[in-house]
Amino acid sequence: MIRTVAPLMAALLLAGCSDSDVKEVQDWMAQVKKDTRVSVVPIAEPKTFIPFAYAAQEAVDPYSPDKLLAELARAAEKSDARYKPDMDRRKELLESYPLDTFTMVGVIQKAGTTYALLQIDRAVHQVKPGQRIGQNYGLVTGVSEGAINIKEVVQDAGGEWVERLSKLELQESKETKK
Repeated sequence: MIRTVAPLMAALLLAGCSDSDVKEVQDWMAQVKKDTRVSVVPIAEPKTFIPFAYAAQEAVDPYSPDKLLAELARAAEKSDARYKPDMDRRKELLESYPLDTFTMVGVIQKAGTTYALLQIDRAVHQVKPGQRIGQNYGLVTGVSEGAINIKEVVQDAGGEWVERLSKLELQESKETKK
């Protein structure tokens, strides 16, 4: 039985390796190659380059700080200078510190005038209405039990001097919060 089955199995294996379908595929590929037309779209001609001559070399640079300063000076001459601070007056001691470095720590009264106690670093200063304070030409307009009202004069983006109201409030100590 093995003698008859072995040659039959060998014949079946060899039949599977035949190239009967390969010939049909090769004929189809050859026919498709023969019938297909290649179409290539031509590339458009490049545009001619026209160089640009820059003629504004002598003009003022629009991003120059000098131009901005000149425009601000020109606008300041035309503007209403009712809020412009006196640049020639001698500055007071507390005008050399920004407002955010001040801490209001208390209030005292002397001879009928209310003074606020301001701490800067470790020093404590007395401030009364009418005194100058802060780096933005601030003027103390009022002192109350809980706050100091300040009117500052600053320049806006257009170079105009405008008033701005600020307030320093009394800082509660950690000991009184217990």
